[in-house]
Amino acid sequence: MNHAHVSFFPLLVVLAAAFLAPIVVGRFKSINIPAVIGEILVGVLVGQSGLGLVESSPILDILADLGFIFLMFLSGLEIDFTGSSAWFGDIKKNGAAALLRLPPVLGVLHFAATLICAALAAWMLYAGNAVAAPWFMTLVLATTSLGVTAPVLKEKDLLGGRYGQSILMVSLAADFGSILLISVYVMLHSQGVSFELLLILVLLAAFAAAHRLASLSKRRLPLARFFDEVSTATSQLKMRGALALALLFIVLADSVGTETILGAFLAGVIISFSSGKGSDLRRQLDAIGYGFLIPIFFVMVGATFNLDALAERPGALGLVLSLTILALLVKMVPALLFRLSFSWRETIAAGFLTSARLSLIIAASAIGLRLGLISEGLNSAVILLAIITCLASPILFSWLAPSSTREKKLVLIIGDGPNAKLLARNVREHHQETVLAAPEGDRPSHPTMPPIALDRLREAGAASARVVAAMFEDDEANLKIARIARFVFGVEDVIAWVRDPALNAEFSRLGVRVISPVFSTLIILEGMLLDKNFCSISPEMDGALEVREVKLKNPAVAGLKLSELWLPSEVSVIKIARRGEFLVPGPDTTLRANDSLTLLGPAADVESALGVFA
Repeated sequence: MNHAHVSFFPLLVVLAAAFLAPIVVGRFKSINIPAVIGEILVGVLVGQSGLGLVESSPILDILADLGFIFLMFLSGLEIDFTGSSAWFGDIKKNGAAALLRLPPVLGVLHFAATLICAALAAWMLYAGNAVAAPWFMTLVLATTSLGVTAPVLKEKDLLGGRYGQSILMVSLAADFGSILLISVYVMLHSQGVSFELLLILVLLAAFAAAHRLASLSKRRLPLARFFDEVSTATSQLKMRGALALALLFIVLADSVGTETILGAFLAGVIISFSSGKGSDLRRQLDAIGYGFLIPIFFVMVGATFNLDALAERPGALGLVLSLTILALLVKMVPALLFRLSFSWRETIAAGFLTSARLSLIIAASAIGLRLGLISEGLNSAVILLAIITCLASPILFSWLAPSSTREKKLVLIIGDGPNAKLLARNVREHHQETVLAAPEGDRPSHPTMPPIALDRLREAGAASARVVAAMFEDDEANLKIARIARFVFGVEDVIAWVRDPALNAEFSRLGVRVISPVFSTLIILEGMLLDKNFCSISPEMDGALEVREVKLKNPAVAGLKLSELWLPSEVSVIKIARRGEFLVPGPDTTLRANDSLTLLGPAADVESALGVFA
């Protein structure tokens, strides 16, 4: 059987360019160039407008299409459902005023205003004979770039708070709305008003059904455990299921005649709902997307960039300048809605960041080029617009936007029991700025009610807390506090007491660190049963207790038994971690190099004991 020879040299060049691009742009840390811009520019260098090493081919075209589809799939993954209950709880208290400040509502209103501004801009360009299809150009200008906004917000540590979530929802609404409307426009342009247009409802119905199924599966703990048990390193069942779901929606979208990127986006939303924020599945999907497929898409955008077609167009420089100014105004005017909840500085910063265009505007322009709605010169101008806005927007945002990690020193402990009061006292003795927030009048919280009002948390300084500990006796109350801390006040580090292990997964999805009072007590009791000297702390000792972990680096200690060590009398070794296993220490336990030992005792004694092992 004869096979046509296929050269992999162009793919090698593309992957080498994708590898070098982040290294090159990383040298310019002061101006914060997104890696994808570097990939596009390197693509221009090796492509048809540069060295001519790479040109369009079936293999590269398929991989680039997969890269863009995967980018839309990962964009759907960025939707965060876990903060919704805290937002809607704010509405119940403050009414309609809070409704307008709700990030999803702000996103919808912002996109509606963007469409109006984009339509005005597109018809201005049409009047100047710059574009031939003003309604399609409206959708092109209405896009934003989730691929730029999400990484910038994450780098500024703003993604978990209301401000970051508001910008993220504005970007998501623009992406989703643009994808949906472009799909409808393409169907109308290709088929006219027909019954087939209603087939897009089939895709949305499938999304609703899959979302409902995901909601039911989250509540069935045995089903979740089953997937965890069978998803081994070789089977990777969750990964296969996620990719199969994405492909199912892509095929369904293609079958009903709409754009495949809409199906990929909806599949990502479903996976986002059913998986935890920091789950292994998400990290694996990111690795596949950003490690292989997505860079190929951006490099090929640069490689197919036609500089000659733009240069040959009359008034090319004026066109690029006009597009840039209009693209900025189209986003800056709707951004005034941010002033309902945020300062002028934050409002202007949000306007600049949402002005960034990249993947979707390039894809929309490519669709227009394919349908004959956009000329090749205009398509090149749109790519230049994407490069300019993606370079300028993150820089301007970084100059104006606040950093959530700045001046966050407060330790906020929320609870109404004696343990919360004791913990607050002990933390203060470590010279930490600490506030204990409890229900008004120190009344015990009712298990079915929010344990503490938002205003009370705001007064306690939740917005400036670097860490929050939820210590109510009721797990559901602690879960509500964790949601409010993470998604209303943007606290990244949240710790919660959880008595029911079945709720651990819910806290994990929020990114909350969990401690079980029962489990920690059992560890100490187990050690005391096995060794009478374990945790032998004097009952008269009134100082603050401290738990510290230290790695054994001292070669003089390695090989000794615990009974042969000299440690302060009030200090106990309560746990030893060795090569992924945990040991219950006893007098005859032999220490080894690189053991991780957990010490318990008075703060001063533990501090001196650390030097024995270091």
